[in-house]
Amino acid sequence: MLSTESLSTSGVRMNRDTNQVKEVWRKIKNGVNSTPTMVFSVIGDSDSFVPKPWPKTVFQTALIEAAKSGGETWILYRGHEKGVSKFVREAYQSYGDMEFGNNNTREKIGVNDTNRHIKLIGIAREGAFRTENLTDPYFETNCEDNDSFLLDFEKYVSEQDVSFFSQKMDIKMPVPIAIILCEGDIETIAHIAAALENKLPVIIMKGSGKAADLVFDFIENEEQLRKKASVLFGIRFDDKKYSELKTQLKIIKENKDLVGVFDFHQDDPLMLSNIVGEAVVSCWSMENILQRDINDSEMPNTQNLRPKTAFPHSQTNGTTIKGSSLAWKLLRRNSVNPEKKVIDQILGGFKLESRPYVLNPKYSTPTSLPLYFYFGYQILQESNLMEDCGPVLLLEALKANRCDYVRVLLDQGVNFDPKNLPELYEQTVSCKDCKFKKEDCLHMQWILKQIEENHAKKVCHKYRSKVLKMNKKKKEDQQKYLADKVEELHNPVAKSAKGLCRKILRYKEFTKNNNPTEDESIDENISNILLWALFANRKELAEIYWLRGKNHLLTGLVCSAILKKLSKKANNVKEQILASDLEEHSKLFEQRCLDIMDRMYEENTKQAIDLMDTEADIWGIHSSPLTFAYENFMYDVVAHTCSQKNMNRQWYNNLAPDLKPFLKSAVTKPGKFFTAPLTKYVFNYMMFFTMLVMYSAFVLTSISTKYYVQDIARVFEYYVYFWGAGDFIEELISCFGCLEARGRSHRSYYSRMKRYLYDFWNIVDLLSYALLISALFVRHFFIDETFTISRRMFALSLLVMYMRFLEVFLIHRKLGPTLIMIKEMLKDLLGFLFIALFVVLGVGIYYHANLWPDHQTIWSGDWTNWRIWTIIYYPYWQLYAELNLEHLDGSDQSDCTNVTSVWESDTSINRCPQEDWTVQAVAAIYLLFSNLLLVNLVIAMFSFTFERVQENSEKLWRFERYTVINDYDWRIPSPINLVFLPYRFFCCPTRDGCCLHKCRGMCCKNAVKKEKKNKEENETYQKNFQKITALKIHNKI
Repeated sequence: MLSTESLSTSGVRMNRDTNQVKEVWRKIKNGVNSTPTMVFSVIGDSDSFVPKPWPKTVFQTALIEAAKSGGETWILYRGHEKGVSKFVREAYQSYGDMEFGNNNTREKIGVNDTNRHIKLIGIAREGAFRTENLTDPYFETNCEDNDSFLLDFEKYVSEQDVSFFSQKMDIKMPVPIAIILCEGDIETIAHIAAALENKLPVIIMKGSGKAADLVFDFIENEEQLRKKASVLFGIRFDDKKYSELKTQLKIIKENKDLVGVFDFHQDDPLMLSNIVGEAVVSCWSMENILQRDINDSEMPNTQNLRPKTAFPHSQTNGTTIKGSSLAWKLLRRNSVNPEKKVIDQILGGFKLESRPYVLNPKYSTPTSLPLYFYFGYQILQESNLMEDCGPVLLLEALKANRCDYVRVLLDQGVNFDPKNLPELYEQTVSCKDCKFKKEDCLHMQWILKQIEENHAKKVCHKYRSKVLKMNKKKKEDQQKYLADKVEELHNPVAKSAKGLCRKILRYKEFTKNNNPTEDESIDENISNILLWALFANRKELAEIYWLRGKNHLLTGLVCSAILKKLSKKANNVKEQILASDLEEHSKLFEQRCLDIMDRMYEENTKQAIDLMDTEADIWGIHSSPLTFAYENFMYDVVAHTCSQKNMNRQWYNNLAPDLKPFLKSAVTKPGKFFTAPLTKYVFNYMMFFTMLVMYSAFVLTSISTKYYVQDIARVFEYYVYFWGAGDFIEELISCFGCLEARGRSHRSYYSRMKRYLYDFWNIVDLLSYALLISALFVRHFFIDETFTISRRMFALSLLVMYMRFLEVFLIHRKLGPTLIMIKEMLKDLLGFLFIALFVVLGVGIYYHANLWPDHQTIWSGDWTNWRIWTIIYYPYWQLYAELNLEHLDGSDQSDCTNVTSVWESDTSINRCPQEDWTVQAVAAIYLLFSNLLLVNLVIAMFSFTFERVQENSEKLWRFERYTVINDYDWRIPSPINLVFLPYRFFCCPTRDGCCLHKCRGMCCKNAVKKEKKNKEENETYQKNFQKITALKIHNKI
């Protein structure tokens, strides 16, 4: 049990003078072991004749979240048993429970523990509610029996200094304080009126009733004061009381610029931090304490002490603004001459004392808590050292998710220092409470570890281990170790992050031989932060750096694919919230890419279409937008008009996309016509159909060695073999991407094979080859008189070949979606069969066990006579309404025997069934279950699949269409491809470095140079086009 720490002793009452206030301040600082960087004074305890419900949970959440943002925050309250004090106490108790769990005790994490960054301090009146039995660490003091002491204490706190940037530095600033008014009575109004006269900011919690609502209503409209006062307080006002109240309210209205308003019913709880920050900065900007302290401390001609070269004056619209910022005056208040060395020291305090306990803000403004961003930016802007010293402020802004400062710093030309990348990963992606080697973490660190452990260790753990080793060394050796070991981690960390990116998407690394230029180094820096933002799941920061990068379309698609894969990994470990958030982030990037494609197609159709096939390198992934979208199943991108226009151009080989003009080009442009994917597609299936006719004739007439009609069937057979060999080679090329020119060839072999096997039609292709090869071996190496087995194998292979031929209709706009529906329904059917299999086995075993009891020759004899077929025979056919009741009731004794020795010795002879009424009863239940439930279930599944495919039929058809177009871009119909096979493998005409391209480069140097120059200019234009379009969409132009 926790006890209180009290400043009062028995019979001792503090006198209200400056020395006593100082004594209270000193003892509180010693008691809680900290100097505050933010103080909230919550007032408003009162009795009420007019009860009004208001959202207490919103108040408690807003108070604690604002306190977290403030850093080392003190919350002052009156310590009463009921009212506002009770709500503050409950909020603090919830904070302790959520933050520290079972350690929320004085013995473990007490009020003076440095890990507890919010301190609850009771400025309780003597004899007020005592809190010895409370379960939370807090601090309490007993004071005078009125509000004067609290007011004096608030004023004194606002005049104290704190090392705002770091507790280890001498740079001092005033302690920010805000008075929070919730409920309240007439005395409370007098309190805030006096506080405003002392230039202390006041935050009104609108909607809490009584004094808070009265003050707000008076500021908005003072005409109905008497009526509202009576309604809100429920008391009768005489002229004197009313006059005093009105006077105090007028004082408040005169200082309304120092008043912030938080609306319980409209504002998000996280907005209180912004409101408090704005009020504090407003007070500091207007109060005379700054100027007074400057005048007291500065020496004559202080302006001459400032080096002119370091801090030149700048003009804005003819007005000098240098030296006028609030941060500059606060520094001058400390008699500090802020040269670059001092600026470095100030910003160094950011890194010396990181604030991981400051939550990432959901809403933020420049003056949101913590205020050190506001001061740090002003100092850099004032001193013209933004580019030199800004990276430290940028690092802190990235860690704290302060997107407002990140945008402004980037606009000011501040670049991220790559040496800070390991620290950024360690403090945002790495898990503080989980050890890397143990399987006890289900956060992003663990997800990255499952992708590739070595890369994840460098990204999340290497920096921390190096820093721990550095801290164990002597102080004089730490700086050298920092420069040699820690600061050199950024290159391995950046490479490992890219390696994780490629690993999760299964791409091989694409390396460039040329050394990066300065602009490329800046782009590399931006891409590294973008990748960090993805792993840290910082949505707004990811958008900021995506907009500032290059190749926005491909980069956005890669980001979407990475986030989608991370979402699946998170879902695998049942982290549904993280998985949902990552999936939402993935959809955001995909939608941004679609918006870019829409706008580019409207503004420049040709460039938008060309861009879909323009290759680029993103984090070592080399691909084009259309190819990457296809490989990662981005149906919306592949089905987009830009993609389809690009496909049409590829499908018709840049010829007229209409049948008649296309056919006429066979005469006018025969080279383009015969190499067009459409021509090769038609010719391939003509050869395929010819093969099917010959194969059918061979299977129907000449499976045995005797060929009919002067051995013409021999020609049919060997044509099938040659066609199969050529087509199989084309499928292998398709699977492993040996001859492809586009980005898919940069994927790993495993991912290409997996992608190939994902396609239903490729599975059918492989099945047909397997059956054809099996039939060939059976026919020539296991010869029998009847060739029964080989005939069956050939016939089955031919059946699958006919199923393969259905793929020809996939390109058709009407029949294509129908084939897609059949394919999807087959998936449903397989799931149904998996369920039905166990039902059929269970019922079949019951039938067999009771009709043929103690049958011990289950696996005897030839495999065709195994009893397993009898077990599943009856229940399987009953699915199709074949009841077979005459066999199940045991009445059919024909063509069977009851002699045990006979049916045991010869498994081909059937054993007679025995009568058992329970078999018919189970059959009745089974038929009810199977015919009414299972069959209707699969029908319902088919209906759902039909509606789903029908709804997205155009999108799915366009995706499958690209599969065909991409294949026939390089495919040569079989068996003609066997003739060109050596040339294709040795010359590789689809690759840039083939012998044909080299010969052309030597013979037509000028033409090649011109083409290369035009290509570079076109790519530069496309990059700028994407950037302009992305910025227009982001700014809603």
